[in-house]
Amino acid sequence: MKLVAGLGFRAGCELASLRSALQAALDAASTARGRTITPAHLSTLAAAADKTNHPALLQLAGELQVPIHTIPLTALANQPAAPSAHVPERYGAHSVAEAAALAAAGAGATLLGHRSISPDRMATAALASIENTAP
Repeated sequence: MKLVAGLGFRAGCELASLRSALQAALDAASTARGRTITPAHLSTLAAAADKTNHPALLQLAGELQVPIHTIPLTALANQPAAPSAHVPERYGAHSVAEAAALAAAGAGATLLGHRSISPDRMATAALASIENTAP
């Protein structure tokens, strides 16, 4: 099983925002799949290359004990993620969380739902998996 959480976030994002967005994505996927999907199912966290050293992301990866998959900005732009008017062109002007999840999960990956947004709107999270290997 390969379940990837893609994360998009603003520079001022804190750990609580990342946790909240991730939990919302896990909850939505659990509801859609009819079974509980938890952080323990995650294989990796994925984020844009210019954000992988962000303190909040490093803290979350440490808490969950999963690696961070660095996604080059050009790879983000090539993913079939939902458009977003709030995302800078350098990220392809679409959901960074969705694009990062798809890129990290690999060829044949599908999203387990749309991106989830933290209540403070500082972070987004999306889950992707390879078909027939979802939790």
